[in-house]
Amino acid sequence: MTDNPSDVAASVIRPDGPSLVWLRDDLRLGDNPALTAAVERGRPLALVYVLDEVSPGIRPLGGAARWWLHQSLSSLAADTAALGGRLVLRRGAAATVLGELVDELGAGAVFWNRRYGAAERDVDTHIKASLTDAGVVAHSFAGSLLFEPWTIRTGGGTPYTVFTPFWRACTAGPPPRAPYPAPATLDLPGDTAPDLAGDDLASWELEPRHPDWADGLREAWTPGEDAAQQLLAAFLDEALPQYGTERDLPAQQATSRLSPYLRWGEISPHQIWHATDVARRGLTGAAATSATRFLTEVGWREFAYHVLFHAPDLATANLRPGFDDFPWPPLDDAALTAWQQGRTGFRLVDAGMRELWRTGSMHNRVRMVTASFLIKNLLIDWRLGEQWFWDTLVDADPASNPFGWQWVAGSGADAAPYFRVFNPELQAAKFDPANEYVRQNVPEWGTAAYPQPIVDLGETRRAALAAYEHVKASRTVS
Repeated sequence: MTDNPSDVAASVIRPDGPSLVWLRDDLRLGDNPALTAAVERGRPLALVYVLDEVSPGIRPLGGAARWWLHQSLSSLAADTAALGGRLVLRRGAAATVLGELVDELGAGAVFWNRRYGAAERDVDTHIKASLTDAGVVAHSFAGSLLFEPWTIRTGGGTPYTVFTPFWRACTAGPPPRAPYPAPATLDLPGDTAPDLAGDDLASWELEPRHPDWADGLREAWTPGEDAAQQLLAAFLDEALPQYGTERDLPAQQATSRLSPYLRWGEISPHQIWHATDVARRGLTGAAATSATRFLTEVGWREFAYHVLFHAPDLATANLRPGFDDFPWPPLDDAALTAWQQGRTGFRLVDAGMRELWRTGSMHNRVRMVTASFLIKNLLIDWRLGEQWFWDTLVDADPASNPFGWQWVAGSGADAAPYFRVFNPELQAAKFDPANEYVRQNVPEWGTAAYPQPIVDLGETRRAALAAYEHVKASRTVS
């Protein structure tokens, strides 16, 4: 696999045909290795995004993610046009659409940045083989991760299942490459302005309409590459020195809020890594430690993709098979609905679930608390929680989302032990002692309008531990 765009530019097989840049989860112009390769090839180029909801195994996007995608594509189209280029939109099976585009354009090369889910890899492998057989240059690049999953192995040659040695192995080698600059222009010398028909973005109906529930998302977020860079700069300047001590306080503006931008590739991990590393050099003591801690959180995203690459059914199957024997009781639909609506009678859980519905996001500490409550106090299968987050999160990530749910459940990699049950009331007292976050999201808290608790925390904790003991008795859980 070629990772250096300049290597591709020097080994062009068909110098006459235009280049096609196939965008997926990399909706940016800066630090985009596939785009860099196309520009350096020196031929007319076209950028294309394919909305593929039909290829086998491709997971359909959730509602909040679809809203974000619309805004991101709109922003990217404007950025592309400002440089003299054009973003073409097509819908359908990627293999079919790419074949049509290559024929229509007479393309001599197609470039893209790699994906890591099994279904996505299958699609990409098939397309690369078909293009190569047709005499078209087809190259993929490392644009979405700092470390490719197959390059990090234990001493025994197996994938890592524990984060600390994984991250130690990642950081023991050469540092991540420097980001590639954005092209100065897409109106290349001799460009014949490839004319490809594309879909109108509105025709994809990615935004909700009947009803339009996205007002809170619009108020909370500005998708796009420029917004991502502004957020990163503000975080590094204002919040990074205190990140280590304030990151668990949901009422504080102490986190980067970059996760949806990373999910959609509006910013790359290389850009975040190098900007943070530069900032870290000017810090000392606890502030420098905070910067290192933030980069470690980037490492957790890397680890989630490492696990997904080696366990492609991460969203549906327990990573630890022993948990297949967990005795989930019959589903309590009323309890699940109360959790989804933020009406459980537990203030931090309800605040998090309402923040999620309103903004498409939730503070990470609260994500752990709400997930623990669903799994270990309501005894509801983690997969139902993962599916709800998939539909409601703007940063619903195919690796991080199921990885996080399995971590809380105790069924995943480097997981929290099942007997660790977050007490939501103790968590609220510790991390939101003045109830600022609660009042921001549950204005009726403390009044007669607020619902009574739907479960007893002590009883449900004991039931969860009994279920865990059942698993231990039936099969060793390691």
